[in-house]
Amino acid sequence: MRRPLAILLVLAAVLGAAAAALALAGPAGPRVAGCPVFPRSSQWNQRVDRLPVHPRSAAIMRSIGLGAYVHADFGSGRYEGAPIGIPYVTVTRRQPRVRVRFDYAGESDRGPYPIPANVPIEGGRGSDGDRHVIAIDRDRCRLYELYAAYPQGGGRWRAGSGAIWSLRSNKLRPRGFTSADAAGLPIFPGLARYQEVRRGHIDHALRFTAERTRKAFIYPARHFASDDDDPDLPAMGQRLRLKRSFDVSRFPRQARVVLRALKRYGMILADNGSPLYITGAPSRGWSNDDLHSLHGVPGSVFEVVDTSRLPRPRR
Repeated sequence: MRRPLAILLVLAAVLGAAAAALALAGPAGPRVAGCPVFPRSSQWNQRVDRLPVHPRSAAIMRSIGLGAYVHADFGSGRYEGAPIGIPYVTVTRRQPRVRVRFDYAGESDRGPYPIPANVPIEGGRGSDGDRHVIAIDRDRCRLYELYAAYPQGGGRWRAGSGAIWSLRSNKLRPRGFTSADAAGLPIFPGLARYQEVRRGHIDHALRFTAERTRKAFIYPARHFASDDDDPDLPAMGQRLRLKRSFDVSRFPRQARVVLRALKRYGMILADNGSPLYITGAPSRGWSNDDLHSLHGVPGSVFEVVDTSRLPRPRR
């Protein structure tokens, strides 16, 4: 009788862990163009509203900026001639692939990449910023991302770095590798998208930036972008959430949906930049007035989450 009992206990433990992981995840997981935006078990898609506060939360939040305010780095219309936010495009398996020459070739996926000739570039064709390019192959459910992307003519491109992801897999970059983002993370799953807000809920963590970061990264990030060892600075991959006590009812609808997501899923530090800037994809559906109300949310109402208890899913 002992062996069957032991087997039952093991099965109960496994099922209990699986149930706990599903309870942390969103109801169905985000999707785009018929594809999952990574498995439901991905850390991007797991709730953190029941996790404990990080022991150094107060110090880390002071370094990010208690007096800094949330900024929606996305919206409708144009700013300096370009859409506001990080755009993306969906393509089919028939989209011709192009070769890309990388400045950081040793940490980039060679490709080729399915980049249309008229692909939208962050900041516009004439920008000198991060110039991210994001393409999703909806037939293969693969995500292609480039940083500092410049067309070279003749169907060729040059970029700082690039990464290719299977949207059906939890596979990470090799440890220490960058991606198209400083933290070695994919960009797309952290974007606020208007289609989600229109449905009334965002079921994943958002991407944000901080002015100063630490020479460290925590799971699922794979790369750091700092020489500073100060333990009070946030590491790449650090997860923040909006405190449960913060009242979001006074905010307009679009801002309210974003704020509810920040309570449930939080936001993941992905790059150096202006403090508490949250990234999204441009859309004509955004209300810039609604999003501007987020500027009334200070850093003092956030806390750092201890994500060490989050399951680390298999690929």
